Amino acid sequence: MSQALEILNFEQQLVQQADSFPELSVLDKDGKIIDQAGFEAADLSDDQLVELMKRMIKQLVLNERSVKLAKQGRLGFVAPTRGQEASQTATSFAFNDEDYLMPGYRDIPQMIHKGFPIYKAFLWSRGHYEGNLMEGINTWFPQIIIGAQFVEAAGIGLGMKKRGKAACAYTYTGDGGSSQGDTYEGMNFAGAFKANAVFIIQNNGYAISTPRKVQTVAPHLASKGWGAGIPSIVVDGMDPIACYLAAKKAREWTVSGNGPVLIETLTDRLEPHSMSGDDPLRYRTKESIEEWEKVEPLIRMRIFLEAKELWSEQIEADYKEEVNAEIDAAVKQADNVQKQKISEFIETTFEQPGFVQKEQIEKFREAGK
Repeated sequence: MSQALEILNFEQQLVQQADSFPELSVLDKDGKIIDQAGFEAADLSDDQLVELMKRMIKQLVLNERSVKLAKQGRLGFVAPTRGQEASQTATSFAFNDEDYLMPGYRDIPQMIHKGFPIYKAFLWSRGHYEGNLMEGINTWFPQIIIGAQFVEAAGIGLGMKKRGKAACAYTYTGDGGSSQGDTYEGMNFAGAFKANAVFIIQNNGYAISTPRKVQTVAPHLASKGWGAGIPSIVVDGMDPIACYLAAKKAREWTVSGNGPVLIETLTDRLEPHSMSGDDPLRYRTKESIEEWEKVEPLIRMRIFLEAKELWSEQIEADYKEEVNAEIDAAVKQADNVQKQKISEFIETTFEQPGFVQKEQIEKFREAGK
């Protein structure tokens, strides 16, 4: 075939796109290491493996309790995370305190692992201004505007680069978020200026209710990173070791001054998009959920650690009890926080309120509100 006709072979281009992103996997669904070199590259000690497992368990228990509290009317907005423990917790495990997390509304677990108090997470869910105060930790309140956190991460990552910091910004969105303009703009800006940033798309298959195949014909969402000219990879989002390894290597790359990286994790949201009336069975089958439940991250990690004699049913039960006690205390602490006043809400929205806001604050204060 001539070069011209080969270039014009559009059907072959589609095949090449589908084959361009091999899936990174280290630990299979049966808890077996299938890539020894990959496992060694992760370089996780036994203590780190146990700590990672604990953080994933904490995410699971926090999700269970948050869902129950939402059903009781004791929390406001809650976005379930079951099934995404590897995509969220295992990736975030690769970053350090100097790195800056720009979360979306489903990324409360990563914030808590970074030091955000659970009681403040509950206050954020309730719309209390104290839930938006992030003193002492490098994170920001969860972004509600889908994809906007990618733009923020690009800016913070560029700032870190200009200041010569060996740190980066990292951020998450879902497959639905990958269709937003802000997502591409953030990656493109970060790529153009070689910002210290790691972008993570958690492809859980359904966005808020739209199957991925309906929202885009791109075989891999990672290909959207190529459009911005940045390295992009696909990872088994149910494999904690692979997720950690991908994030670790992406961080090493970007803090070395090479520019940003995009990671697509193939995962599944096993519960509703949010607790605000979503019924996933309106857009997916019960059988599809059951199939994904068989490959949950905690199942393979549990098998793997038990084989290494690092984990047991008793250790897990004891740790769940500890986490539940921590959550009980957080609920009480959140319940005891004074109900916010309108004047406080306006005052804490601005670092320096303008004259209009000052008038509003004074007006509500005089009214005792």
